[in-house]
Parts: sequence; C-alpha cells; structure tokens
Amino acid sequence: MIEELKQDAADRMVKSVESLRKALGKIRTGRAHPSLLDHVMVDYYGSDVPIKQVANVTAEDSRTLAVTPWEKTMVAPVEKAIMTSDLGLNPATTGTVIRVPMPALTEERRRDLVKVARHDTEGAKVAIRNIRRDVNSDLKDLLKAKDISEDEDRRAEGDIQKLTDKYIAETDKLLAIKETELMEI
Repeated sequence: MIEELKQDAADRMVKSVESLRKALGKIRTGRAHPSLLDHVMVDYYGSDVPIKQVANVTAEDSRTLAVTPWEKTMVAPVEKAIMTSDLGLNPATTGTVIRVPMPALTEERRRDLVKVARHDTEGAKVAIRNIRRDVNSDLKDLLKAKDISEDEDRRAEGDIQKLTDKYIAETDKLLAIKETELMEI
C-alpha cells in the first residue's frame, strides 16, 4: 500500500518535471530550433492542426528556420499562423519555402524570458508540493483506518519528503541551465 503511494508520487513528480522541461523548451533562446514552432496551430480546411502536420520545419542555420508546407495552397495559412503566434516572428515567403529569421534578443527581452522561466519553474515546484500533500493526506487516511502504524506513516512521510526534495532540486537544475542559455549572447 505504502509502496504504491510512493511509486504513484514518483511517477507524478516525474511528469511535472517533464512538463517543465517542455515549457522551458518553448522559451526561445537566440538560436533557431524547429521545436519553437511546435505549438503554432494552422487553419487546415477549417480545423486547427499543429504546424508539424501541414509542413516540414527545419533549422537552416543558427538564426533561421525553414518551413516547407506539404501543399502549395497552405503557404499563406502557415505564414499567417506564424505571424499571429505569440512568438513575435516575421516570416518571409520565397515560393513554397517560408523562411523565419530569429531576431536577436535584447538584454531586456532576455530578462523577461528568465522571469517566464522562473514562473514556469515555480509552477512545477507547486505541482510537486501538491503531490506531496496529496500523498501525505492519503497516508493520514490509512493511519486513521489503522491500516498502517505511526512508525510506517512517519517513515513514508520521510521518503515522500526525500522524493519531493529530489525533484525540486531537478527543477532548480533545469532552471539554472535555461537561465545560462538565455543570458549568453
């Protein structure tokens, strides 16, 4: 029973860290990376689909993405979707290839992106702490029902705290890596 709770907590905490990793991956540094456009949705015959499903996205060089739609008719909708996204990019179309230059980040914009990264990290930490709270609550319920002893409860709470500390340290490490990435010119 206790082992199942610990395993469930560990699995959920891993998912929180993975979610943070994805969120930090979307925060752009100065480099062009195809995953920057992953969350851009394109109007494809009346339904919104991810850009990956209607075009090939590649990094041409460190500052330029090349987007090649599968169909010629999709060039304009893909270009519009990139323009209206929250990334602040200005695509340029040459025939069937859409080139997306990455503007250099200003010092102020870098600081703003660090704040966003810190906010995302804090959200992940809160999620991890909520998981700890839920598991501790489940342990207290087991204790009240006399399914476990007080010693087992204390030992399990200690183990859950160690798990929490481990995954919070991992989120801090991810944040530190992202901050150095953002602040290097």
